Amino acid sequence: MRKKRVLLLSEGFGSGHTQAAYALAASLRQLHPGVTTRVFELGNFLNPRIGPLIVSAYRKTVSKQPKMVGLMYRSNYEKSLNRFTQLALHRMFYTHTSQVIDQLRPDLIICTHPVPNAVVGRLKRLGMENTPLYTVITDYDAHGAWINQEVDKYLVSTPIVQKKLQERGVPASRIEVTGIPVHPEFWSTGNKQEALKHFGLKDMPTVLVMGGGWGLMDEDDEMLEYMSKWRDGIQFIYCVGSNEKARESMLANPAYQHENVRIIGFTREISKLMDIADILITKPGGMTCTEGMTKGIPMLFYHPIPGQEEENCQFFVRHGFGEVLDSKATASKWFARIMNPEEAEQFRRRMLAKRNQYYDPLGCTKAVLQFMQ
Repeated sequence: MRKKRVLLLSEGFGSGHTQAAYALAASLRQLHPGVTTRVFELGNFLNPRIGPLIVSAYRKTVSKQPKMVGLMYRSNYEKSLNRFTQLALHRMFYTHTSQVIDQLRPDLIICTHPVPNAVVGRLKRLGMENTPLYTVITDYDAHGAWINQEVDKYLVSTPIVQKKLQERGVPASRIEVTGIPVHPEFWSTGNKQEALKHFGLKDMPTVLVMGGGWGLMDEDDEMLEYMSKWRDGIQFIYCVGSNEKARESMLANPAYQHENVRIIGFTREISKLMDIADILITKPGGMTCTEGMTKGIPMLFYHPIPGQEEENCQFFVRHGFGEVLDSKATASKWFARIMNPEEAEQFRRRMLAKRNQYYDPLGCTKAVLQFMQ
């Protein structure tokens, strides 16, 4: 008897979509060895020359013109991708999608981005073999682009997203509130002392700052300059991702040349860094915030991009998982709090209890495995 096959399709427009696909793939394999998985960023896979150029252009737009991104998000908020758009996408970039599916013969297709979701939906509508299509919405909002009549099941983050889908005509039977999947390494809090030794860091109050990979963390920003004044009593870890230009610039800046400041480029060890951190300062991307919530770290949200990041931010603030970093007073309050070790530990325990109330890290994986039985 052959193993069950799951094909996960994403796109590189923001790292969270693909992270969710890989997280779900790893979770499925860990909980059920009888499942095999394949993950593709479909556009990049089918068009290895053009795909990365499109993603790069999008990245520059997000970095330089976030208000435009927000305007586009809002202006099309209620609209699903119409059939003409789906046809154009298929003809221009996704012509060979059906061949990939025919070759891999998956028992289930899961999409973590609206575009492959629409492409596969079109193929199903045109008579493709009746492979079930699941869609994981990777934010705490439901943009119309996600909606597709051919989706057999939506796996969503919260009852609020479920309600928004129902208001747009999606039957309740096709929606399941599961939470956004995170990699198994985030399911529990690791050993802090081992993580400190691994990175060569001090055992002291620590702030993890993320969001520089797409040029969204401006080193000349007044808030970051203010934060550097706390470096004698607080350890700062700046993760700038693959943005090597930002990393080199920060390393040359005297404000960051301190024994309690660490600047890190691309890393696959975010889970261990979160085990060390007492506060996470980040852009409110759905994936990063879900990982932070899973670890029980209080979060401060910095400059949310208009659109889904604002919706994500509202969810986490409303439920007590974090606060908008909109003033030096907010930073001071939280920095003073983590400098009291007992208070910081008590607050983290409360955060984990709150997480258990709103989120099951295994929820999405369990929902998929239930189908695979």
